[in-house]
Amino acid sequence: MAQSDLKQLFTEIFAWWRGQTWGTRLWIKRFGNYVGSDEFGNRYYQDKKANRRYVTYAGYADASAIPPGWHGWIHHRTDVVPTDANYKPREWEKPHHANLTGTPDAYRPDGSLLSKGERPRVSGDYQAWSPE
Repeated sequence: MAQSDLKQLFTEIFAWWRGQTWGTRLWIKRFGNYVGSDEFGNRYYQDKKANRRYVTYAGYADASAIPPGWHGWIHHRTDVVPTDANYKPREWEKPHHANLTGTPDAYRPDGSLLSKGERPRVSGDYQAWSPE
């Protein structure tokens, strides 16, 4: 067994947040039917007997990375697989943007301790409390 295969095996056993685990792979192999995949590389399965639906993520497990059409299918809002129906998102459905919280690219508004520059002066009806 190559070192990369061994690393992949340990990742699947212990790191559930990095996609599918070994248990998930075994369960899907035994009970799941492949239904399709989306533009992000996520793969979708349906249980052969029970009415369960599964997704294995192409990278880190991020539930917000499921496109709108697949979201409706995975949550049983529709039984039509988006690839079968030539699904087209509606104009108000936004594309996925990764959650950048905790990364260097996270949003830091003015006044944040981690943003550059100085905190803006307080204006308006706010009066700071001071002890007398």
